[in-house]
Amino acid sequence: MESSHGSSFSSLNSYIQALAQTPARFARRAGSVSTSYEEMSRVKARSGSEMQRTLRWYDLVGFGIGGMVGAGVFVTTGHASRVCAGPSVIISYAIAGLCALLSAFCYTEFAVDMPVAGGAFSYLRVTFGEFAAFLTGANLIMDYVMSNAAVARSFTAYLGSAIGISTSKWRLVVHVLPDGFNEIDVFAVLVVLAITLIICYSTRESSVVNMVLTALHILFIGFVILMGFWKGDSKNFTEPADPKNPSGFFPFGAPGVFNGAAMVYLSYIGYDAVSTLAEEVHNPVKDIPIGVSGSVIIVTVLYCLMSASMSMLLPYDMVID
Repeated sequence: MESSHGSSFSSLNSYIQALAQTPARFARRAGSVSTSYEEMSRVKARSGSEMQRTLRWYDLVGFGIGGMVGAGVFVTTGHASRVCAGPSVIISYAIAGLCALLSAFCYTEFAVDMPVAGGAFSYLRVTFGEFAAFLTGANLIMDYVMSNAAVARSFTAYLGSAIGISTSKWRLVVHVLPDGFNEIDVFAVLVVLAITLIICYSTRESSVVNMVLTALHILFIGFVILMGFWKGDSKNFTEPADPKNPSGFFPFGAPGVFNGAAMVYLSYIGYDAVSTLAEEVHNPVKDIPIGVSGSVIIVTVLYCLMSASMSMLLPYDMVID
């Protein structure tokens, strides 16, 4: 395989000939599947040296929680409560969490059967063929790159607001680029580089850093939950601020609850990344199921408590989108 790839790029003529064979190669390989053993052998061969299996189940739980819990959940909860479910957004989060848990079981089964770093790409390559795996892998790469860039950019905005400095001072303007796309957030780039260096340095140390950051995030959410139950009013579960708006715990009925569940499901995205650590887990058969399922269950409880505290603090029709 490697020799054919090398000969394809040995000269311009070889490349043109290989390019002309693309339709035939695509027709031959698009639906071809491999066995679990073949996929594991391929991934491990391309990974180079054997990865150290240093991660335990609690590392995976922390990684899963860190991947799911983000600042966007506060925006999503308010919007879903106001336009979809009202106070019953609590039930919406529970339904979305159950759906995420069922999906997590599938990831767990595949990760235990094929403990390799390929993740969803490897699973689809074995079951649906190379073309489906390619589409999934390409979308996952774009998802990770774009979402990390957006999070890093949001981090600078939050930091600037916290310390009272305009984030425009941290941006480098490139005049040759069109307006609206010509500002480079230097601080966001540095944040991404710093995290990348930590990850490349050691799996163990990067896991410790992730656990610390995740713990801080959970403490903040716990503070919001505590304040909501302490300062909130249980009447807000059933009484809107404006009597003209629908009242009760289910102001928009069952359709509103399920519409809200579809909206807040985005808050659970990230647990699938745990399966990509399969080659670095000490005992994949035991640790991966606990890590994936445990992180989804913990996050579901946090989200339900947080949405309940928010509903106690404000009537649903006073929540700002």
